[in-house]
Amino acid sequence: MPAPLTAENVARAPKVLLHDHLDGGLRPQTVLELADEHGYRDLPAADAESLGTWFRQAADSGSLVQYLETFAHTVGVMQHPDAIHRVARECALDLAADGVLYAEVRFAPELSTANGLAIEAVVEAMVAGFAAGCAEATAAGGYIEVGALLCAMRQADRWEEVARLVVKYRDAGVVGFDLAGPEIGFPPDRVTAAIALLDRERAHRTIHAGEAAGIESIRAALDGAHAERLGHGIRIADEVAEDGTLGPLAQRVLDERVPLEVAPSSNVQTGAYPSLAAHPIDRLHRLGFTVTVNTDNRLMSGVSASSEIADVADTFGWSWDDVQTVTERALAGAFIPEPGRKRLLGEIVSKAYADLRG
Repeated sequence: MPAPLTAENVARAPKVLLHDHLDGGLRPQTVLELADEHGYRDLPAADAESLGTWFRQAADSGSLVQYLETFAHTVGVMQHPDAIHRVARECALDLAADGVLYAEVRFAPELSTANGLAIEAVVEAMVAGFAAGCAEATAAGGYIEVGALLCAMRQADRWEEVARLVVKYRDAGVVGFDLAGPEIGFPPDRVTAAIALLDRERAHRTIHAGEAAGIESIRAALDGAHAERLGHGIRIADEVAEDGTLGPLAQRVLDERVPLEVAPSSNVQTGAYPSLAAHPIDRLHRLGFTVTVNTDNRLMSGVSASSEIADVADTFGWSWDDVQTVTERALAGAFIPEPGRKRLLGEIVSKAYADLRG
């Protein structure tokens, strides 16, 4: 008999996470303690429960711009190497506790340089924190691998610097490049030197596109920035008719199996869709798009990898086959060497889902 597809059983299932922001997943208690330790005085609440509630309510605005403003506080307490290391370590531990087998967690290192910290020191603290958390989780009987994605901010001009860091640290825990920040008005091919550098070095990249902006943003990410995956990418649904007829770019994304890093709760919070029931994740999944399910910002959305999958499954009637499919798609799209991918698939994912399906 198959195991019931409940939140508890989803938490036990191995999951793969491709779109999770380090500065969007802090523990509220950690925010409080780091603020106290480093003299950050602007927090809107003084206890962990109230602070967690504030983050979720402030993010639940229906506006991507207002949603992004909540990061002033998390980034504000991440201006020191020890703070970045702690946040990264706890991120790995929290994901492992949620049954995440492999995760790619992203952060814009330039955001932690406001007080003079060298950008290289930010990257080094982050990857060291991930490594420490993974080792600790494994020692406790769990297992997780975490790769770092380095974001350049669209509205800033440090793209080439971040691209060089991706290359410099790609054998030390960094797996790829991303563009984050305001999508509208800042095209993903604006800094051509950075894209050329990534091309020359054959560096992996995923690009935020198709979240706040539509089809042309996705086209620019693919053609201008040479994106291998689309961060969100959900506005590809703008080219999917009710009868399933696809526009030319949607057909291309389908045919080329471009992974969509979909984060349903975040999309509802930022006003892309009015509710989970109205979200196109299931329609795209049924049409064969390479849909993956992600958290985006666990603190702001009050979610986990397990809760996102469980909520989508409950809303759209997904089975364990659906959950396994999105997990395997995520693993196939991960920036991980092929031997490691095959090992995780064969030794853990396939066996676990065979057991869950009975």
